[in-house]
Amino acid sequence: MKQTKTLKVRVKDKHAAHLGRMARSVNFVWNYLNELSARATREKGLFLSAYDMDRYTKGAGKDLGLHSQTLQEVSREYATRRKQFRKTRLAWRKSRGVRRSLGWVPFKSGAAKWKNGQIFFNGQHFKVWDSFGLSQYKFRSGSFNEDARGRWCFNVVVEVEVQPSTGQGQVGIDLGLKDVATCSDGVKLENGRFYRDLADKLATAQRARNKRRVKALHAKIKNRRKDALHKFSRRLVDQHGEIVVGDVSSTRLAKTRMAKSVLDAGWGQLKTMLEYKCDHAGIVFREVREAYTTRTCSLCGSLSGPQGVNGLRVRDWECAECGVLHDRDVNAARNILSLGAGRCPPAVGITSL
Repeated sequence: MKQTKTLKVRVKDKHAAHLGRMARSVNFVWNYLNELSARATREKGLFLSAYDMDRYTKGAGKDLGLHSQTLQEVSREYATRRKQFRKTRLAWRKSRGVRRSLGWVPFKSGAAKWKNGQIFFNGQHFKVWDSFGLSQYKFRSGSFNEDARGRWCFNVVVEVEVQPSTGQGQVGIDLGLKDVATCSDGVKLENGRFYRDLADKLATAQRARNKRRVKALHAKIKNRRKDALHKFSRRLVDQHGEIVVGDVSSTRLAKTRMAKSVLDAGWGQLKTMLEYKCDHAGIVFREVREAYTTRTCSLCGSLSGPQGVNGLRVRDWECAECGVLHDRDVNAARNILSLGAGRCPPAVGITSL
């Protein structure tokens, strides 16, 4: 069975200057399309499509040092984002200053190729740290992207052969702050393990206003979090045939006092990983409404658990109906699993005998 997958490899730093020049040209094209689209809407009442905008940028690639397919891809991306955000004008891409946009150079299928052990694109060879064996893949669309430290990566979509998961059974997952994820079988992914030993170093660098050191530490924390989430999600996909997750919204909670803890936990990233890995492995992924799952007894269905803000401190509680002692998060994960299996929702409860 074949599936598409995005591979990401690091481009060697000696190409950063050249890629930076291309990225500034991409920003120029984006801003030109931004103004062109706004004027067309204001003066003629027209929303220009990507095909319409291509006519205005045709032939500019040679002067700007860009591949013709890059110009087309910028037009397509601009039209897609304008429709997504429902605006006649989007944010400008800035090439300089503290709020500058990170470099981005897109390309379409066939524009980039593997040649002589390097990536050949727009008449230039780019050396990379090839950790995937890129020579065995046929490149489709992709992009060169810059991170906050000025390092560049090559991202490309390829077709890979995947094997269906041999995992059996179901698992429910409750997302939280004390533990990033708690499974219905009691397995937990602890929060804070990504950055606990780096917190003091990060605070020292921030007080010293050492921006380079701060960026490096943030990148290290990000890589640790990503590695832990990848390993955790991969283990779940390999061991189970169905995964059910609560619908807690990290976007909404990021606007509250819990913003730092929520963003550190990486809920959204974990759900994204689980979703695409389940899709590749051919197993079921479900997201269910998790209201009352913490307070409802997973055994008898009675609504007797701790409630309110003060109740958040209670990590273990005893059911008033059946007397079973519950771990708060494991109990919630079991209720989420029941919802995924189509059983009675916790808000209604299950009549005890």
